Amino acid sequence: MRLADYACHPDQSRGRRFPEPAAPTRTEFARDRDRIVHSTAFRRLVYKTQVFLNHEGDLFRTRLTHSLEVAQLGRSIARTLKLNEDLVEAIALAHDLGHTPFGHAGQDALNACMAEHGGFEHNLQSLRVVDDLEERYPKYNGLNLSFETREGILKHCSRTNAKHLEAIEPNGVAERFLENSKLRSPSLEAQLCNLADNIAYNAHDIDDGVRSGLLSLDQLSECNLFEAYRLETLSQFPHLVGRRLLFESIRRMLSAQVYDVIAATTANIEQASPKSSTDVRQSKPLVAFGEPMRLQSLELNRFLLTNLYRHPQVMETTERAQNIVVELFAAYCNDPAQFQFDEKVSTVSLHRAVSDYIAGMTDRFAAREHERLTGQKVFITT
Repeated sequence: MRLADYACHPDQSRGRRFPEPAAPTRTEFARDRDRIVHSTAFRRLVYKTQVFLNHEGDLFRTRLTHSLEVAQLGRSIARTLKLNEDLVEAIALAHDLGHTPFGHAGQDALNACMAEHGGFEHNLQSLRVVDDLEERYPKYNGLNLSFETREGILKHCSRTNAKHLEAIEPNGVAERFLENSKLRSPSLEAQLCNLADNIAYNAHDIDDGVRSGLLSLDQLSECNLFEAYRLETLSQFPHLVGRRLLFESIRRMLSAQVYDVIAATTANIEQASPKSSTDVRQSKPLVAFGEPMRLQSLELNRFLLTNLYRHPQVMETTERAQNIVVELFAAYCNDPAQFQFDEKVSTVSLHRAVSDYIAGMTDRFAAREHERLTGQKVFITT
C-alpha cells in the first residue's frame, strides 16, 4: 500500500541512537516491532494488571492482551488513512512496557515513593525500558529503536523530565513537551495509538466489568454510547441475551468509534493539508473523534471511573496492591542486597534502581517478593 505524504516513511526515519545497517528484508519500523515482541519486558505484560489482577480470573485482560487490542485497532484505522501500519503496531505494542505491577494502583504508589527522587511516570518508564533497561545486544543497552517509535512511546512527559531528556538528546523525542517548542504534536501514527488506547480500554473494561459481576447490562443503560448499540442490536436480534448481547453491542460500538475516527481525522487532514510528517508535528493534533463521539466517549470514561475503577471491591484490591509496592520499595532501599544492587557499577541512584526493579515486576512476582521479605501473604496467587 502506498503511504500518504503525511505518514512516517521508513526511508525518511530520523534514525536510531546507535547507527546500524539497514535490515535486508524489513523496514526500520518493522524491525522495531520485532525487537519489541522479542523483548523481556513485552513478555512480562502477560502477568501485569489491566483492571483485574492476574490471579482473579484467566479471561480478564492483561497489559499484554490490551496492547494487542490497541495494535489491532490502530492498524485497522492506519490502513484506511494510509499511515504506516508497522509504526503504529510498534508503538501500540510498546506503549505499556514501563507499566508497574498492579496497574495504575502500582504506578500511583511508586510515584508517591519516588516523590523526592524524580517521581515515576509510566510513559517515561516505557522509554527507559527500550532505551536503557533491556539487556539483549552486545553494543548497547536497550532496543535501539527508531526515533519515530520512541516518539510515540513518550505519550506524556512532565516539563522537568522533558528538559532532562532534551539535555541528553537535543531536538529529541521530548522536544514537543518544552515551552516555546515549534512542535505541537507527534506523528499521526503516534496520535492514532493514543486514541486507539482509549477506544480499546473502554470496550474491554466494559467486557471485563460485566464478566466480573461488578457491572451489569442494566447499569450500562445509563451510558448513552453503549446503550445506543445495545438497542440497535436488540432491534435486529430481539431475543439476544447475556454474553452474545454484550459482545455484539461492544462490537458495534467499537466499529462506530473506528469509523468516526476515520471520518473526523480525514476531515482534519484535509483542512490542515500537511504535506509531510514534519508538517504534522507543527500542527495541532489531527487524529480525533468527531465532537459528538468525543463527548459520548468522555461520558463512558466517567461511567467506568465511577462504577468500575472506584467500585469498593476494586478499591480494596487497589489498597492492598499499593501496600505491596510501598513496602517493597522500603525493603529494597533499606537493604539493597535484596535485589543485587551494586552502587559501584550502577549508573543511577539507589532509589531509581529500586523503582526500575519494581516497575519491571509482574503481579505475581511482586506478591511473592513481598511475602519473602515481609512474611505476609496478601494475595493468593498460583
